[in-house]
Amino acid sequence: MPHPEEDASPDSKVEALARRIAQSIEQGSVLPGTRLRSIRDAAAKDGVGRNTVVEAYNRLAARGYVEARPGSGYYVRKPSSGVHAQAPAPHVTEAVDVVSLLREQLEQHYEVRVGDGRPPASWMEGSELGSSLRRARSQGLTDIEHGYGTPWGYLPLRETIARMLGERTIPVHPRQVLLTQGANHALDLIVRHLLDAGDEVLVDSPGYYPLFGKLKLAKVEMLGVPRLADGPDLDALQALLEKHRPKVFFTQSLAHNPTGGSISLPKAHRLLQMAAAHGFLVVEDDPFADLQPPNAPRLAALDQLERVIYVSSFSKTLSAGLRVGYIAGAAHRINALCDLKMVTVVSTSDFVERVVHQLISAGQYRRHLSRLKARLDGALGPAQKALARLGLTVHPSPPGGYYLWVELPHGITELGLARSAAERGIFLAPGAVFFPQRQGQQQPLQAMRVNVAYANDPRFLRFLQGALKAAG
Repeated sequence: MPHPEEDASPDSKVEALARRIAQSIEQGSVLPGTRLRSIRDAAAKDGVGRNTVVEAYNRLAARGYVEARPGSGYYVRKPSSGVHAQAPAPHVTEAVDVVSLLREQLEQHYEVRVGDGRPPASWMEGSELGSSLRRARSQGLTDIEHGYGTPWGYLPLRETIARMLGERTIPVHPRQVLLTQGANHALDLIVRHLLDAGDEVLVDSPGYYPLFGKLKLAKVEMLGVPRLADGPDLDALQALLEKHRPKVFFTQSLAHNPTGGSISLPKAHRLLQMAAAHGFLVVEDDPFADLQPPNAPRLAALDQLERVIYVSSFSKTLSAGLRVGYIAGAAHRINALCDLKMVTVVSTSDFVERVVHQLISAGQYRRHLSRLKARLDGALGPAQKALARLGLTVHPSPPGGYYLWVELPHGITELGLARSAAERGIFLAPGAVFFPQRQGQQQPLQAMRVNVAYANDPRFLRFLQGALKAAG
């Protein structure tokens, strides 16, 4: 049976080997001071040439993971002389607001990324998907057209998305689908189109913090609707509707960011009744749609896009480098959003959209999703148990999402914990960032969002154990 990397280029073999070893070091599976396998043994074990191993080891040395000892071999470096030797950047230590948290997720100063919004690259574009992605990118060049492309987005991909939405019982025509540069671009277009300064909107509380930045920039007043395990607190929503006239409710129904929970069918039905009675639209953001069951209780499926505008993306499940998202909705709304897209960015990348379409149509995306689901499912249970063993309260989170919402015990403040973690090279996402109005609104608990992919990192668990013991 051929080795899985036999068809890869020499450079990709080197990088794949270097990534695997680096990940083992980051996760604590290989301790500082450990001698790596000899060149001969590593080549035999991984089914690659000796030159590949030499180059991979050299790359690890250049990146600070290992050191070469002449005549002896390569050894894992101690943390004090590794990649975290330099002092944390000030904005990382103070990563307690929307901009600083988003900046750290993009710039990625630290390896222990418990507060990150995505799984590690080794689960995504650095995984088995990598070779397929590289082939799709190269093959996509053969039929690429010069010019901007249609502002609606690549038609075959829109047709594919329409079929995928049909499987979720959201029947649409491709003309009701507008491609965007990810979900954040989609939300930005919707905010610009629907809202004016001074308007009131409803948002999940806690909720999706990049949205809060967009609404604040638009000078829109946010009304936080408390998020419960089975969706928004509809009694609290009713109380808000008796005093306010919001135009829109922005919400995530499934695999909610940051709590991980999903809406129940009765609650989804009642929410739509309230929207019709009080005249507000609903923007349903569903970035993890492809990891959720097709028959999950989506507002867009119940409403059939009459009052709901549906947003999703491939960036969370495929690759952060492939910024492809989409908006589905009533034809007149999508037409207006397409006009706004032309005015603001002209069009999206026809090339990137072709790459995504090729990955889907060739079956690679479906296989990648299957592996990603298995990894998430395998990480979820152990993460919940590890945090619970430390005495932390972990909110219920069904499979198919990336996040756990973890309450902190009395005596520990989330901001203090985040700063202390940053000083040790650990990136946390404090709960305060996920509340729309952190000033003048009492936050009910001290909490943090934990990415399940990183929750079992021994360095994170040791840090938490020490912090809890010191506070105890």
